[in-house]
Amino acid sequence: MNPKQLQDMMAKAQEMQRQMQQKMQELVVDASAGGGSVSVRMNGAKQVLSVKIEPELLQSGDLEMLQDMVTAAFNEAGRRIDQALQSQLGGMLGGMGLPPGMF
Repeated sequence: MNPKQLQDMMAKAQEMQRQMQQKMQELVVDASAGGGSVSVRMNGAKQVLSVKIEPELLQSGDLEMLQDMVTAAFNEAGRRIDQALQSQLGGMLGGMGLPPGMF
């Protein structure tokens, strides 16, 4: 690889990083647990934007069940973020001309 090709690849990598940061800021996912009793909204930086708990769930008095549902909703939101970012990253890396299987 000559210096010009390396420089071009570095410029593409910097642009890709900028685009990825932009996509992370724009990406928002929703996830729920307990049939929608607990809902979580999270952005691509895995910052929680909101949590909603149905009032009926609180009336049951089952704190352990509520904690499990909140945990499950957070974990699902994190998985959805990871899947969306992996898909977007794969598409962006495809445009760099890297050898197949590298990412």
